[in-house]
Formats: sequence, structure tokens, C-alpha cells
Amino acid sequence: MRKSRFTEEQIIKVLKEHAAGVSASDLCRKHGISDATFYKWRSRYGGMEISEARKLKALEEENRKLKKLLAESMLDVSTLKEMLGKNF
Repeated sequence: MRKSRFTEEQIIKVLKEHAAGVSASDLCRKHGISDATFYKWRSRYGGMEISEARKLKALEEENRKLKKLLAESMLDVSTLKEMLGKNF
């Protein structure tokens, strides 16, 4: 996945500017982002505080690691089953 130019803190600050009354098109022009990016940010981070965004990022990282461990263990199990099947 591509790394964003903006941190979660910066994204939340942009969204708070929008909540304060600045139009979306002005914010996009000011920060050099597209409208689609702004609305994607709003759907993902809308209403969040910085601490909540950090927790979300930590949970996503932990979830990624757990999925990787599960995939590796499933691969090991299937390999063992295949080897046991050939021996008998």
C-alpha cells in the first residue's frame, strides 16, 4: 500500500478546518489534494480525534500481523497434510 504524504494528525486538522466552515474545494486547493481524497478522508477519519486515529492505526497493524500469522500457519498445516498423505 502506498504511504500517504499526510499523517493522521494532518488529515484530522484538515477535516477540522472543514468543520469550522471552510469549503471542501478551498481546502483541497490549499493542501494540494483532490476532492476524492478529501471525501475518502472524511469517510474514514470524520469525527475522530488524533488519539483515536493512532489507536485505529495500531489496531490495523496488529490485525495485519495476525492475518499474516494465520496464513502462515494454514500453509504449514496444508503442507503437513500433504506430506502425511503421500507417506500412507
